Amino acid sequence: MTDLTNAIFHDEEAARAHFEAIRWPDGVPVCPHCGVMGENFVIQGKAHRAGLRKCNACNGHFTVTVGTVMESSHIPLHKWALGFHLMAASKKGVSAHQLMRTLGLGSYRTAWFMAHRIREAMFDNDPEPLGGKDKTVEVDETYIGKPDQVFVNGKGWVGKRGTATKRKVLTMVERGGRAISIKVDDLTIPTIKRLLGANIVLDSTLNTDEAQFYKQPGKAFADHKAVNHGNQEYARRDGDKKTTTNTVEGFFGIFKRGMRGVYHHCGEKHLQAYLNEFDFRYSNRSGLGVDDTERARRAIKGAGGKRLYYRQAAGKAAA
Repeated sequence: MTDLTNAIFHDEEAARAHFEAIRWPDGVPVCPHCGVMGENFVIQGKAHRAGLRKCNACNGHFTVTVGTVMESSHIPLHKWALGFHLMAASKKGVSAHQLMRTLGLGSYRTAWFMAHRIREAMFDNDPEPLGGKDKTVEVDETYIGKPDQVFVNGKGWVGKRGTATKRKVLTMVERGGRAISIKVDDLTIPTIKRLLGANIVLDSTLNTDEAQFYKQPGKAFADHKAVNHGNQEYARRDGDKKTTTNTVEGFFGIFKRGMRGVYHHCGEKHLQAYLNEFDFRYSNRSGLGVDDTERARRAIKGAGGKRLYYRQAAGKAAA
């Protein structure tokens, strides 16, 4: 557990040095405008904000936050450092209200936007495929939210039964490795086939439940084994391997406890962002040798080369 008395959470200069060391680990700042390395210097003087640099190659100005999800933010860097740490270290997430109180932010909107920027930093937009030879990938689907309501004469608005109108999530977990979760519009064979093919190495062994839409896509892999939950089967031994979906179901357990107990509600347009957050923490968990400090460092490193505007996070049209 990280010592929360660490200077990076309280001192702005220490926090700036921390962010610079992560973004430029070789100690050579790179201009985000032209990409030239080392040809820049810190502008001194009280008239300029701390950490401001000027590039000799393009005459552009930048700080460590330019070209990251933190660009144009007025939140001090030591609060960003603590925000990254809290979201990286909290297994089931941190609500925007909690961030607002803990960091002393001025409004819920500021905290909410900060949390979404950190989720953007956690998102791996080009992940390595899961699995490989002699590796097992568990795949399962889950449903989020309540069914849509319909109007019935004499009864008013009542909820539909079943899962047809719930939001659908497909998660793939490499046993002993990473997780990739994707919000999907449907759970049809073409959709399943496309997502499994794009995210799992074909040499892998696939473990699923008995759902029919896994059978045809599963034929493309080295092996496909299923447990029959309908017959109360949850795990079995197949030679020297275990067939089960308990690992991916454990991931869903963490995700759903976080969504119900911490976040309470998630609009459909934000569901993928929350899935990215839980994927990141799971894929960088202590069981893989990653502690809270390293997990936060990886999240900060992922902030580079990304930008999230408030209108994007809020789902508003561009001005």
